[in-house]
Amino acid sequence: MLKNKKKMMLLAVAASLSVTSLVGCASKSTDTGSSTPAQAGTTAAATASAGPKPELKSLQIWQKDDYNTYPVAKYLEQATGYKVQYDMLPQDKPADKLNILIASGESYDAITTGGSTDFKALYADYAKKGALTDLGPLIDKFGPNIKAAISPSALEAAKIDGKLYAIPTTTLSFAGESLYIRQDWLDKVGMKAPTTLDELTAVLKAFKEKDPGGNGDKNIPLTVKGEAPIIPNIAGAFGLANFWNDVNGKLTPRVLDPAYKDYVNYVGDLFKQGLLDKEFAANKDATAKEKFSSGKAGIIMLHWADVPVVTDALVKNIPSAKATYIPTLKGKDGKSGLSASAGFDRITYIPKASKHAEDAIKWMNAKLEKDTFRTMAIGEENKHYTLKDGAYTPIQPIFTDERNQANNFLTGTDDRIYQTYWQARVRKDMRIFDAWNFMNVVQPATSRSADPLGYAPFMPEFSKNFQQLNVMVSDYTTKLIFGAEPLTGLEAFQTKFKSSGGDASYKEVNDWYATAKK
Repeated sequence: MLKNKKKMMLLAVAASLSVTSLVGCASKSTDTGSSTPAQAGTTAAATASAGPKPELKSLQIWQKDDYNTYPVAKYLEQATGYKVQYDMLPQDKPADKLNILIASGESYDAITTGGSTDFKALYADYAKKGALTDLGPLIDKFGPNIKAAISPSALEAAKIDGKLYAIPTTTLSFAGESLYIRQDWLDKVGMKAPTTLDELTAVLKAFKEKDPGGNGDKNIPLTVKGEAPIIPNIAGAFGLANFWNDVNGKLTPRVLDPAYKDYVNYVGDLFKQGLLDKEFAANKDATAKEKFSSGKAGIIMLHWADVPVVTDALVKNIPSAKATYIPTLKGKDGKSGLSASAGFDRITYIPKASKHAEDAIKWMNAKLEKDTFRTMAIGEENKHYTLKDGAYTPIQPIFTDERNQANNFLTGTDDRIYQTYWQARVRKDMRIFDAWNFMNVVQPATSRSADPLGYAPFMPEFSKNFQQLNVMVSDYTTKLIFGAEPLTGLEAFQTKFKSSGGDASYKEVNDWYATAKK
């Protein structure tokens, strides 16, 4: 998710002069209702002012299909009464293009970007330079659905210097990655899925010594991708599920957490014993998946969305193979946790160059009409989905053909109901649903640890330093696990971390956290 951050930040600074010049010249309940598209259109249209509506121009994130010909675009035109010309940012280096468009005063009426740290930094920069429209007064007057649907905490977190310049589309908070294990290997060694760190070590030793894969000394008990030396589920057992975690009431980055040393010792010991893939640092994501699906590895770090592809490849190679997720592991002090997403999936703002800011808010407000929002997100009942006992199940292939990319049309969500609608997406393949459901529903809520900075406001020091510090810690952790760096040097590295922006970020984060906890 976080790529090309350093370059993006430099581009943001470079663009700021142009932006300044430009501005100087530019003046959980369950919904079971349903309706037809015509009815939804009538309802939504009632919220907009009568009379002819201008054609709007919207810049979107990249998707594989043309927005203008995608079925959702046609539906929204009918439902809201607004015709919209959609453009999209390029898949490669989107921030470069965005900076150019903002600086040149391109008259988009809405711009939607990702909500990651780098794009939030660009958004804040544009707002501070006066390139964006203050949406507060417009939403107060024309956005009742926006105010009712989007959580106040999300709207507050989107503010820059006390003013709201963007409508946030919140991330659904769920765990994504965990450890996926060969169940048939467990059966062969006569063991159950591990639930503690000690049990995990015992299982990995059995996988190495008892040859359940029939690979002799080439069995790989555990494989991961090289960019992830902090292994989900294992890290949670040390209280390190997220990059920042609460330690005695203070948000503390992993490398400054006393438990970091214990984590490195544990994973480093797995490596020394040959229980962790000796080539893990060089593994690409596809490399690790190939090792698992070819029958060489017993456990892999895997996202639930990848389960069908990986298991199909595994069963093709080994027809009798079975795999499943292990439970959330507990550490010696009872800690556990899978990192869960939180914050913004994307943000939508209106540049000062827009000629139709009022209508852009009316359009986004109309999209959040109850029936319109549901039909935009998952389609029509008994055409795109069925509804039984509160569960939305997609009808294929039309759901994938006409709603698979519907999330890219979101400019804010109804946070009270969207997670229920969204589950239709994971029911497209029940193997995905079962994996997601195990991680996020079957296991207790205490097994998930939401990113504590998900709804933090823009923080300049944190945003400036986050990517650099993340890379520093990742590289250093890999070296420690490999034994290329001794743990005796940890204190010196922590000093370097602090002087490289860690101290400034820590102060800024905890100044906010002290107020957020009240």
